[in-house]
Amino acid sequence: MKMIGIGDNGVKGLLPQYIDWINNCDVLIGGERHLAFFPQFTKEKKVIKGGLSKLVADLQQETRNVVILVSGDPLFFGLGGVLAKKLSLEIYPYTSSVQLAYSKMQESWQDAYIVSLHGRSIKGFAQKIDGRKKVAILTDEKNTPQAIANYLKHYGMNEYDAFVAENLEGENERCRFMTLDEMEHTTFSPLNVVLLKQRHAVTRSALGIADEAFHQRKPEKGLITKKEIRVLCLQELQLQEDSVVWDIGTCTGSVAIEAAKIAREGAVYAIEKNEEDLANCFLNQAKHRVDLTAVLGKAPDRLDEFPDPTAIFIGGNGGNMERLLETCIIRLVPGGRLVMNIATIENLAEAVKHLKTLGCDVTILQAQISKSKPILNLTRFEPLNPIFIVTAQKGNDK
Repeated sequence: MKMIGIGDNGVKGLLPQYIDWINNCDVLIGGERHLAFFPQFTKEKKVIKGGLSKLVADLQQETRNVVILVSGDPLFFGLGGVLAKKLSLEIYPYTSSVQLAYSKMQESWQDAYIVSLHGRSIKGFAQKIDGRKKVAILTDEKNTPQAIANYLKHYGMNEYDAFVAENLEGENERCRFMTLDEMEHTTFSPLNVVLLKQRHAVTRSALGIADEAFHQRKPEKGLITKKEIRVLCLQELQLQEDSVVWDIGTCTGSVAIEAAKIAREGAVYAIEKNEEDLANCFLNQAKHRVDLTAVLGKAPDRLDEFPDPTAIFIGGNGGNMERLLETCIIRLVPGGRLVMNIATIENLAEAVKHLKTLGCDVTILQAQISKSKPILNLTRFEPLNPIFIVTAQKGNDK
């Protein structure tokens, strides 16, 4: 069973050997666009549509000579990666759309970050590409070049210029350099690839963003996990690049935003009960180039809308600690970590009791931090409020 990559130039781009295989096969499978390149083929044709389960089941029983046509490189965000796990295939790739686009741009691409938005949500795209010099994007009918331009401008990523390649190797091929403003107000063919390139370098935020860099509720400033405590909590969460994180009582979103910058290939979900604080969280996301899911509500309500987390941060529990911790630990994946900030010894005792009852390994860090502050031509120290940082690790399932 052979899988052959094909471009928009159809038969013209195929080696003679590939054409012979196609002409002499018993069953030719592909999308409608691919099959249309072979009107002279008179044996059985099968159009790939919808789910693949029936196609896989049929092919697992197939004894005839089969050729499957797919776009470009079958193993580059393509059907080949799926079918190769289920079937015995010989795969013959064509040039991928990204490789073709960069050749039209006349730009090297070994250092490009490649992301597919084809059939995927754009959520989290901002932190994925933040600071990257070159980005290649596979689009779809929802995540169009116009939508991508609008998105990038919302997150202040105006350092990028675009190169849009449409209908590569097809009759209506068109490739253009564009600004984000131009891309936002232009219509494109559905078959396109977007390449982004920085005009000037942008440095990503280092861990520990200054408190003053976040929009906060006024005049009652201070409803934020302070930078020094925030860094300690993020370390305790032990986040990986693909972590799924909950931030409960996110307020300004400071912990969630820094978590999303670490877990840039994962996802962050935040909940906040105060509308004004949630509004600041959205402003801070746009300012700090982070696109996370934040909802209005009082946990544990609405937590069922989030996927199971690998890490949970609780900045405030709103007085329903037992129910909240039970919900969190049940949903936390085996081996996952929960970190809480607690200001009083009464709440500390209650939290430790509940977490141990839930079978967690619990550690406590008492943080008493002072920061230097100038006074005339001298320097004194000003203490932050002491805080207990409670870390609970869920056991691994046997």
